[in-house]
Amino acid sequence: MAIDRLEIDMGTLLDNIDERQVEFSGEADGDEYEFAVQYDVLEALSGDAPDGDAIDMFNRFSDTIVDAALSALARNADAQPIVVSESDLE
Repeated sequence: MAIDRLEIDMGTLLDNIDERQVEFSGEADGDEYEFAVQYDVLEALSGDAPDGDAIDMFNRFSDTIVDAALSALARNADAQPIVVSESDLE
C-alpha cells in the first residue's frame, strides 16, 4: 500500500545554500524521514531560481512539494536524505 500523506515538520526547514536544497523532516505512516528538495524543483515551480528566498518558495508550493516528496519516498525510502528532484513532479 502506497503512503498518501506526509506531514512536514515546519520547524525543521533549513535552506542549505551550499547543497542548493531545502532540507526538512517529515512524518509519513508513523515513520520519520529526512528530505531534501533541490533548488531545481523550486525553480521549476516558480519560474525563478531561489535567491535568498528558498524557504518562502518552499512554503508557497508546499502542497506540490508534499506530492513530489511522496513520489520520492515511494521511489527510495531508504535514502538518507530522500532527495526530491524535478522528476518527482507530476
